[in-house]
Amino acid sequence: MIAARPPTTKFALAAALMLASTTFFGLMAVTIRIASASLPTFEIAFFRNSFGLLALLPVLWLGGASLHTRQLPRYLLRSAIGIGSMLCGFWAIGHLPLSQAISLSYSTPLFVTIAAVFWLGEQVHHRRWAAVIVGFLGVIVIVRPWSSAFSAGSLVAVLAAVLSAVVAIQIKQLSRVDPADTIVFYTYAFWVPLSLLPALFVWQWPHGMAWLWLVLTGLFGTGGQLLWTRALRIGDVSALTPISFMQLPLVAVAGYLLFDESISRWTVIGAAIIFAANAYIARREVLLSRKSATAAPTEAAKPGE
Repeated sequence: MIAARPPTTKFALAAALMLASTTFFGLMAVTIRIASASLPTFEIAFFRNSFGLLALLPVLWLGGASLHTRQLPRYLLRSAIGIGSMLCGFWAIGHLPLSQAISLSYSTPLFVTIAAVFWLGEQVHHRRWAAVIVGFLGVIVIVRPWSSAFSAGSLVAVLAAVLSAVVAIQIKQLSRVDPADTIVFYTYAFWVPLSLLPALFVWQWPHGMAWLWLVLTGLFGTGGQLLWTRALRIGDVSALTPISFMQLPLVAVAGYLLFDESISRWTVIGAAIIFAANAYIARREVLLSRKSATAAPTEAAKPGE
């Protein structure tokens, strides 16, 4: 009989997986920016999905993932919205300072909280609403609509976060029926043809080193997703959320060294505010779920269930 991992060892493994996932996502952002120097971001999204699917198939096959589902229409809708989020996010990475694009992407949990209320009927108490409001103040600080530095392109990054929040809610609904690997497979299976359609309108054949960056974008993206899901499987969201924000300094340094981008103090301040709000929301969700699990009576399964 194999002994269970001690809590400290379990958290150390989850933290290591989350840090690796964060690094992969940061590297994916860097390769997207490099590839965008010679290719349209819509086309980069197509190759990211194509090479990502090729990297994913052996993992699913070795893991014995089941591909049976009765929710294909839902997957199509989820994937279509997800492609919209991806295209907006890739455009932001290709055209905005990396630190700003990534900082705004972290506003997704704020929109998830709002969507869960109106879509899933979840109850959100005043403390979490206060955290959401504080988080949006961080978004405003980064965007700075009152200043001459305001760029309409920053709203594209915000739109990517909004659409990503809708996708997160849909994944939560899909996961009630299908396992995680099934969701990942059908997401990629729909993403490839859906991302090809907009790419065809701006198509340019990659040359030379561009192929390397496209392959790495797919590998880093898929690797980051697989590591992220495994980290959350064994660790608490509230404890792992701060680690995910390590992507910001990584891309900020890469932007400074590779693309000569300065790091705006407003981006740093806004990102810190968003980080604090997200960390509080994540912790409150974990505490409430534990409380409800403790309070709920254990019910024996009925015959035939």
